[in-house]
Parts: sequence; C-alpha cells; structure tokens
Amino acid sequence: MNSTARNWLEAGLGLIYPPVCEFCGTQRATPAEGLVCAACWQNVRFIRPPFCERCGLPFEGEITTAFECANCREMELHFRSARSAVVANGVVLEAIHRYKYQRALWLEPFLADLFVREAAPALHPDNWDCLVPVPLYPAKEREREFNQAARLAAHVSRSTKIPLNEKLLRRVIPTSTQTRLSRAERAANMRGAFALLDKETKLTGQRLVVVDDVLTTGATTSACAKVLKAAGAAEVCVWTVARGL
Repeated sequence: MNSTARNWLEAGLGLIYPPVCEFCGTQRATPAEGLVCAACWQNVRFIRPPFCERCGLPFEGEITTAFECANCREMELHFRSARSAVVANGVVLEAIHRYKYQRALWLEPFLADLFVREAAPALHPDNWDCLVPVPLYPAKEREREFNQAARLAAHVSRSTKIPLNEKLLRRVIPTSTQTRLSRAERAANMRGAFALLDKETKLTGQRLVVVDDVLTTGATTSACAKVLKAAGAAEVCVWTVARGL
C-alpha cells in the first residue's frame, strides 16, 4: 500500500474510530503523534542542567560547577560522556516497556521525536563517524523481531546525517535482564557480553556514538564502549532516549 492510500485509510478509520491517547485513554491523539495526547506530553521531563558531566544523571538544586555523580566515581566507565533526552518515568517509561516487550511499534514516533529533539542538535556530523546501536543477543532479537536501539538510532541518523553502523558489534552472551540488579551485578552481568562482529576490524581514530533506549548505571553502554576503544576508537560517547534515576 502506497503512502497516499495509507493516509486515506487512516483518515477514514479515524472518522469511525477516533484515535485516543494510549495512556490516558480519553484525549484525542493521532498516530503521527505516537498516540500520546498533549496532556500526557506535559508529564515528559526533559533533562536539563545541572547533571553529571559523565553520565548525564540530572540533579535538583543549584549546582554551578562541573561534577561527577557517585555512580561514575565508583564505576570504571569506558565512554567519555553519556547524555539522555528525557527522564525514564511515567509515560516515557511505560512507552518504552510497551514498545520493547509488547511490540507496540506505534509508540515509536513518540519516542523517536523525544530522542531527535535532544540528540540531533548536539550531534554534528563533522564530529562523529557513526552511530552504533547496542546489539541484542540473536535469539532475543528473533523473539522480539526488532532491535529497539537500532530502530531509534535510525531516526537520529536520518536527522543528523551521521551514518548508522549495525555491523560493528555483536552480543555474544545471552545476558539476563538488568532491571532488578544492583550496580555491581549489572557490571558483572555485562562483562564480556559484547565483541566485534569482525575481530579484524580497526577503528583507529574514529569517534563513535553508542545508542540505546535507556541508561541506568551505564554498565551496558560502557561494555560496548570498551570493545570499541580496544579496537582503536579515539572517542566514544553515549546517547539514549531516557535516563533512569
């Protein structure tokens, strides 16, 4: 079905079944808006200073000097810095969970919009060689039928013109979910989890952006950065849609 026919079909269905917000279920919201109404949009918290210079964790209060949080001081992180578009709570966290685990792909425009709004102005194509999405273990990707990090990174790639490279990294260990693990357990869980897809790859001098959906302690993205740095990357930073608190 071409785009014109699809638009007419959506318009016709909209007259019969007016689309409503996926979260409150009462306000009108279109597919182009990711089915998130204006009222629910107001609950999105964009990350603004002050935040940790290393991992981007936001803080309340008046902090006027650069600082690193306790998490970063206690962990060996291999990326230079990590930034996220929004805080992972409320509507955002529910959207990410439904997108990843219930295959609610209609929420992708909402998440991608949040991501591109913040990441695109900060990522100049002259400064970065490529975007590298965090890979899923092959069996997990077959089960889920998509890699959310790669799909979200593709939106940033189109907006910034920074190439997307899904062929650099592979996940070699079927790690357990990080959700209920402590900081130390998360780091141990990710140890050795990633490798180069081609072990002969040389990344000498390249500047890379690792992309994922959510960053909490940074253990997953740091494990990716470690592999890229070992292959010669000069600099690795991280961008995610959301930042866990």
